[in-house]
Amino acid sequence: MQRPSLLRSALLSAFLVAVAAFGFSAFGHAGRQNVSVTEKPFVIEYYYKTKWGHADEFITLFRKNHYPLLRKEVEMGRLLKVAAVAPVYHTTEDGRWDYRVTIVYKNAAVANDGYDSTTYKKEEQRRFEILEAHWDLPIKDVDLEAR
Repeated sequence: MQRPSLLRSALLSAFLVAVAAFGFSAFGHAGRQNVSVTEKPFVIEYYYKTKWGHADEFITLFRKNHYPLLRKEVEMGRLLKVAAVAPVYHTTEDGRWDYRVTIVYKNAAVANDGYDSTTYKKEEQRRFEILEAHWDLPIKDVDLEAR
């Protein structure tokens, strides 16, 4: 039972490294198009898969600790939008996620800031302890009219 968990952790880590690399790659690519990164919103979708039976606890901790900070960031103008969704129906266990939080950052430069507080860190640690998986997916618009 331990090996699949280790494999899953290793795959998740590899995925997060790839996502980070993609993010930096996209950051550099925007500059080559003569479009300043500071002019374009930067969107990341955060997926959370909780351990069975802990979805309510997770969203309670998210609402209590993380969402107020995100709201403050919107008020300050650093974030443009924060939204969350949960699936109505279930999927396969491999593809299951419980919450997707989409954050529209003002630009890519503000997407890497952190928060500092003892209570916040402790409860954020608990929020991540009850996760089965978590991944962040920077996204970009695709022009369907381009030829």
